[in-house]
Amino acid sequence: MRVVVVGCGKIGKTIVGSLLKEKHDVLCIDSNPSVITEMSNAYDVMTVCGNGISYEVLKEARVEKAELFISVTGSDEFNMLSCLAAKKMGAKQTVARIRNSEYNNESLGFMKESVGLSMAINPEKLTAEAIYNLLKLPSAIKVDTFTSRRFEIVELIVKNDSPISGLSLIELRKKTSVKFLIAVIQRGEEVFIPKGSDVVNVGDKICLVSASEDTHKVLTSLGFVGKESKDAIILGGSQTAVYLAEMLEKGHTSVKIIENNKARCEVLCETLPSGVDVIYGDGMSQDILMEEGVTTTDALIALTGSDQENILISFYAMSQKVPKVISKVNRNELSAISEKLGLDCIVSPKEIIADILVRYARAISATVGSKVETLYSLMDGKAEALEFVVMPDFKYTDIPLKTLKFKQGVLLAGIIRGSTPILPGGDDAITLGDKVIVIAKGQSFSNLTQIIEG
Repeated sequence: MRVVVVGCGKIGKTIVGSLLKEKHDVLCIDSNPSVITEMSNAYDVMTVCGNGISYEVLKEARVEKAELFISVTGSDEFNMLSCLAAKKMGAKQTVARIRNSEYNNESLGFMKESVGLSMAINPEKLTAEAIYNLLKLPSAIKVDTFTSRRFEIVELIVKNDSPISGLSLIELRKKTSVKFLIAVIQRGEEVFIPKGSDVVNVGDKICLVSASEDTHKVLTSLGFVGKESKDAIILGGSQTAVYLAEMLEKGHTSVKIIENNKARCEVLCETLPSGVDVIYGDGMSQDILMEEGVTTTDALIALTGSDQENILISFYAMSQKVPKVISKVNRNELSAISEKLGLDCIVSPKEIIADILVRYARAISATVGSKVETLYSLMDGKAEALEFVVMPDFKYTDIPLKTLKFKQGVLLAGIIRGSTPILPGGDDAITLGDKVIVIAKGQSFSNLTQIIEG
């Protein structure tokens, strides 16, 4: 599929890399010559240096042939205008990065209709939602949800004192009457879909699937305890911090934001609800952190503009026994090092957006029997979870699962029928209109038929 990406910053580069892995034909546009040179050297892509709104530039990029046009520069208005121009010139699907919180649901809907946008993405808001989900399940290091939160996939680390260490999956299922599934295990660099006889070891990262209403009960019964965060300190007054503070305040969580820019503090005070405390100070200062209660808070979330600062602050908070520490880190190499040193909870806005756009590209590409509704990377990108909607031409409906042969490295983890989540067994079958959750290791699928050996 032909894709044009305008804006090659951190998020743009990640999108390009993810789409290339999917074997799409990608062309990049950026007005900075050094960025274009860097993209040409780093990726096997065509590039055009120029203004992404310019008719001549878009014509040179042949956007009329684009099946997907994505604009992710730092300006909402630029992105919308670029998408409008591309749409008028013949691009089939257009996606714009829109960050401004003033574009609420109603105004955003109007803008999408006026500009002809297929999708608007807000990295800051999506990152805040991911962090909020983590704070509601404190033992988790990643939480992904499907179809109005009917199913959840939770990533967890098996600690030294974990009561599930040394137990097989069969033994784990006996610890609770509530249905759940251990879908993936990462052990060192190895990632595998386990069998019932496989044993969970200390240090394993596991993916647990359950109905959303059962997740807390399952985690508690397996010994993954941790009280929901009732007060939190956020370092950095970014737009992500604003979205997160608003979510937490609505959920009756006490919130403090520490920001070292006085003018930004004034904006935050005017923007945020009165229940959110805004502190003017340097979040890297141990004295300020102590003064603001780092030793007694339930959670610390590092959202400054510096990956290095976020990591250092997070390790300091861990040394002070803060129960839940979350750090925003965009650089992959820093994320990997931090995880090896024990920083479990890391969120990456660029990876969140890349997942969404890969999912969207696959949905456009899908032609047989189903379409991709949701897609998440699991286990540091070594596996993925997909949600498919079953369409009328899917030829394996109403057949017991035990009679179907699934490809190696594939697990059918869940079925959502209407509003009912089902953890499927061999006698269950896929029916028309179902939403089906699939876990795949080391493989990419754009439709449900591909998971079955023909």
